[in-house]
Amino acid sequence: MVHDSPERPTPVPKTDPEADPKARRSAKSDLPQDDLTLDTSDVDPETSAPEEEDDARLPEASEDAAETIAEGTLSIGHEAIENAVRLAPTSPGVYRMLNAANDVLYVGKAKNVKKRLSSYARANAPLPARILRMIAATTHVEIVSTMTETEALLLEANLIKQLRPRFNVQLRDDKSFPYILITGDHWAPQILKHRGAQSRPGRYFGPFANAGAVNRTITALQRAFLIRSCTDGFFESRSRPCLLYQIKRCAGPCTREIDFPGYGELVREATEFLSGRSHAVKQLLAAEMEKASGELEFETAALYRDRLAALSAIQSQQGINPRTVEEADVFAIHQEGGYSCVEVFFFRTGQNWGNRAYFPRAEKSFTPEEVLSSFLAQFYDDKPPPKLILLSHEIEESALLADALSVKAGSKVEVSVPKRGEKKELIGHALTNAREALGRKLADTATQSRLLEGMVTTLGLPHTPKRIEVYDNSHIQGTNAVGAMIVAGPDGFMKNQYRKFNIKSEGLTPGDDYGMMREVLERRFKRLLKPPEGEASKARDKADDESFPQWPDLVIIDGGRGQLNAVREIFENLGLTQVSLMAVAKGPERDAGRETLFMPDREAIKLEPRDPVLYFIQRLRDEAHRFVIGSHRKLRKKDIREAGLQEIPGIGPSRKRALLHHFGTLKEIERASIADLGKVPGVSAESARKIFEFFHAQPG
Repeated sequence: MVHDSPERPTPVPKTDPEADPKARRSAKSDLPQDDLTLDTSDVDPETSAPEEEDDARLPEASEDAAETIAEGTLSIGHEAIENAVRLAPTSPGVYRMLNAANDVLYVGKAKNVKKRLSSYARANAPLPARILRMIAATTHVEIVSTMTETEALLLEANLIKQLRPRFNVQLRDDKSFPYILITGDHWAPQILKHRGAQSRPGRYFGPFANAGAVNRTITALQRAFLIRSCTDGFFESRSRPCLLYQIKRCAGPCTREIDFPGYGELVREATEFLSGRSHAVKQLLAAEMEKASGELEFETAALYRDRLAALSAIQSQQGINPRTVEEADVFAIHQEGGYSCVEVFFFRTGQNWGNRAYFPRAEKSFTPEEVLSSFLAQFYDDKPPPKLILLSHEIEESALLADALSVKAGSKVEVSVPKRGEKKELIGHALTNAREALGRKLADTATQSRLLEGMVTTLGLPHTPKRIEVYDNSHIQGTNAVGAMIVAGPDGFMKNQYRKFNIKSEGLTPGDDYGMMREVLERRFKRLLKPPEGEASKARDKADDESFPQWPDLVIIDGGRGQLNAVREIFENLGLTQVSLMAVAKGPERDAGRETLFMPDREAIKLEPRDPVLYFIQRLRDEAHRFVIGSHRKLRKKDIREAGLQEIPGIGPSRKRALLHHFGTLKEIERASIADLGKVPGVSAESARKIFEFFHAQPG
């Protein structure tokens, strides 16, 4: 889907409803960043793994549908609903069922609220066990009237996402989808990845299923159309083209390597391609290539050839590109083992812009149609719907959903279940992906569960850990010290729970690992020990505990008995007694497979090198190390960029000028080998070694 944002005056070139909105995720080097979306969370996007299914984890197993329900409790629930029926309107609305603790159990909508609640109030009505358990837990009902049933559907979806009631299907995802933005507030438009509010002037293309799909497309578009990706500040400060111009991924408008009309034509072609007119753009480039070849301008012809190849690469990565579907979202659901997987494919401008698997939280008694119906309403609560929505199953309220989404989009939205042709093939392809994604997730979960159970036996833990936190520090002689926490659970690594801690204590001795660990752990657990403020915070914390606990069952640190005793002392000072502790010491000569495990008041544990539990612990330790090293390097690179070369011992102003004249940028100096550095006039072999070691020193 293409969006045009409000336009602002173009700068002249130098020479020429109830739910609280959730904040979305919204460094200067010679090589401009491809991804200019800023991440204000504690998770470092440059050190995190790709987010293909980062948020896709299986929900906890639902309660047993055969749970015994006491007659007394059921009668109390019926009485509470009967009281609500007396005051309920006969018009459309949304109702909320609450328990004695004022927790919302269920959110529902109805065309006639009084009639719908009456169906729950009948004592002998044949209702599913899930509904009977909900009624038994209900003590009172709240009702909100709406003007139409369409408004009721939209409000219901909004409240389910906000309140996450226990008896509703829950879409456990709050990520905004990435878009490609070609800016419109500069004479030389920039191409970049964008998330969140579309307030910046320009053309927005999307949504894409994930950041990986956007990054691949932007990289190919840069090769094909040579549009800049650097920030406006970087652009304005250039006196010569950057590396992207040298490797033919930018036309160099910053230093007028291309004139304004020429760059404008490249932007127009890129916009045409993303708007779905890819065939016309490729024909034009092919004609230009033939013309240049016929005039014996082979370098120009080769440039057009490379641009055509880049466009072909974009479409080949997209897998299937339908001929008859211009703009659609395709949803297919597969159920197995009491779990559901909804696979979503995005098609815009006739191109496949990626797919993503979701694992909504739903009890086993929900049918695929029920899960899909509730999922769709929540999915589009904060996302613009396309013109066409294709489903694998016929849902009961497809017409109502289409009306609601049409109101939301301001144009007609069609919801259908295709029976034949290319659209049916798209559904079949999505169903295959849903089945395979759920199969992989079930297999991974089963393996992870066995490993966690093995840790209970091997380490003597009181129960199977649901949340494991691993801590590590990184620094170079005390500088740029950073601590990190990674989190794992029944579904593997929980990357949205990772945190990094910039060490702030001024009194620490450089290289004091104990002091750094003390600061990290105190900052982490004092926040948990501090009581939450306000009802909203209580509701959020309770919802988080249901899906994934905030408190760890096991804390692992990198180190030996000394580190373990230090952490144990910290926990005792904080009054933490329910969290198990373990330290992992590296083997002789850091040999993997010969680690020693230390736990309080126990002899050291040495496992066999091929023990699956030891391998699992190694993975946890290595993931923490990877994350903290990446965080440290990013922090250190930022300092290097800000400080320049004056921080390198023995490098004065003259050598600094010589290095910059030879390599052009600090980034290129950082990338250079010792041999290349030694070729710079005035730089000796010893100086070259010092410069190289400064940029490539290994953190501790």
